[in-house]
Amino acid sequence: MKLSFLATFASLVLDTSSKPTRRDFGLVGFGKDNPFGPTIGGSGGETVTVTSPAALVSALADNTPRTVIAEGRFNLTTRLQVGSNKSLIGSGKGAEISGKGITVADKTNVIIRNLGIRFILNHDGITIQNSTRVWIDHNEFESDITHGPDYYDGQCDIVRASDWITVSWNYFHDHWKSSLLGNSDAIRDVDTGHLHITYHHNYWRNEGTRGPAGRFGHQHVFNNLYEDYHYQAIHSRSDNQVLVEGNVFRGNTTEALSTYGLVIPDDSPNTSPDGDYEIDGFANLGATNDWGPATINITQVGNFTKAPYEYELTSLDSVEQVVKAGAGLGRI
Repeated sequence: MKLSFLATFASLVLDTSSKPTRRDFGLVGFGKDNPFGPTIGGSGGETVTVTSPAALVSALADNTPRTVIAEGRFNLTTRLQVGSNKSLIGSGKGAEISGKGITVADKTNVIIRNLGIRFILNHDGITIQNSTRVWIDHNEFESDITHGPDYYDGQCDIVRASDWITVSWNYFHDHWKSSLLGNSDAIRDVDTGHLHITYHHNYWRNEGTRGPAGRFGHQHVFNNLYEDYHYQAIHSRSDNQVLVEGNVFRGNTTEALSTYGLVIPDDSPNTSPDGDYEIDGFANLGATNDWGPATINITQVGNFTKAPYEYELTSLDSVEQVVKAGAGLGRI
């Protein structure tokens, strides 16, 4: 049964919106503070600049520490496989990735920054699978919503026991299904105890669903800007836990946050006309959120009430300005 706790939480949440505005682009969250140490990517290794798809593939293929500066446009004919201990960074105002997307599978310690990842067909823009310590920062993800929910896949999907990840200062726009965490409700044994992910200061505009949508994990979602997020933005299902604080919702946004397990047809159109029923997730609200015109539907309060690391919130009245000024390409 659907049940809204908006009125109850409005009087209980902690308001830390008086904290000063700052724009700090350093690593924050689970990608930094975790049992294995901060994500440093290719730090300590050589730095190489590449300008062709073949050189890009070669520079990222092994697990030797290396910083790879991508310069120009890369139309990939196969998925780009990123090895462990790599920093993949777009040069200047950003490098462009098209054709095929990026995969981080069975790896650790990877940084991906300042890339425009656009119109990827038949797969995700970025897929992170069975990998730990990954930082996805200051990228731009783009397709369109005119083709319907299943024409493109995800923009940044994190699955199969991946863990200790930060997704920050990215610009996600014009896409149906943005970021899925845990790709099936049938693999509880694989994902439970993993999927610790921080999302902060991302700008989502003209999106359909999954901002993010999680199963079986723990996500800290703070200081993100959602503008015209048409269906479900933050969705916690299948015993997932989210801590949601200091986010701002604007424009044509229907449902900002839901823990109701129903996967709506606009998220997964291959389900029945009534949607695909999973068990509910959990949510907690920390610092005050500005829900704008959107509704929230919290059916279960969780026990993820405090992030286990230090972070500083942008003041709520500054989130829109700070995120628009800082998210996306050419700003690192």
